[in-house]
Amino acid sequence: MSGVPFAVLRHATTDWNVAKRLQGLTDTPLNARGEADARRWRLPPPADRWRRFSSPLQRARRTAELVRPSAPVTLDPALREMSFGTWEGQTIEGLRETVGAAFLDAEARGLDFQAPGGESPRAAMARISAWAAALAQGGQPAVAVSHKATIRALLALATGWNMLGRPPHRLDWQCLHFFVAHRDGTVTVERLNVPLAGEP
Repeated sequence: MSGVPFAVLRHATTDWNVAKRLQGLTDTPLNARGEADARRWRLPPPADRWRRFSSPLQRARRTAELVRPSAPVTLDPALREMSFGTWEGQTIEGLRETVGAAFLDAEARGLDFQAPGGESPRAAMARISAWAAALAQGGQPAVAVSHKATIRALLALATGWNMLGRPPHRLDWQCLHFFVAHRDGTVTVERLNVPLAGEP
């Protein structure tokens, strides 16, 4: 089944990434290191000529604007981070201690993990699938700047991973990951962990 290629990139670093806090829909900015990394990153061919999409959250949008070559950026809410509801701003280690058994139970649900007031990976997969179907229908390859949990949901969509145990592929969060979108909303893996060219 033929389809349309696309690549995804996680946004550059924020202070909450460094602190290992769940960001979700909290609109955190890039930190100084993140700004510097995004300015240095260069998309490899053929992605350097593709349309540019981004999550509306500023850490992704700013990354999309800075990564070279520069290009107009289309914001799409389907690429937003998965909401972690009332758990945003906290660390997983901290939640295991403070929430205890309820958090461990949520982790054991895999695709149906859901924070209070948050979104499940299964729901994130559905919106990514709809985005992929529209991309395939339009026929134009694209680069999308998104977020860790959403990209993990994309990997689950592409591989059938139930989000229990280790993922089927290790993702380097400072690399580009290539997939193929199909009109029925399915996604297949093309190449993962493709280095971003950059200045030394």
